[in-house]
Amino acid sequence: MYGFADMDAYIDSVENSLTYTFTGGNMIVAGLMSDAQELIAGGSQDRARQTLNIAKFIMFKIMDGELVGDQPSRRP
Repeated sequence: MYGFADMDAYIDSVENSLTYTFTGGNMIVAGLMSDAQELIAGGSQDRARQTLNIAKFIMFKIMDGELVGDQPSRRP
């Protein structure tokens, strides 16, 4: 993926994060989108685009069933 050297290592870090453990990948995607908004506000459009690409990559992993979107314990 453009702008990111090792997506496998990034996915490993996502899977081992507290956010993913307690809330799932959807919150990771939401956080990355918020980061992109801040980057745009700061004038870093290229970094914002790269961050959005990472968010999309994770979202596609969720859609393919490779990552969990939300943790079952958080469902109503």
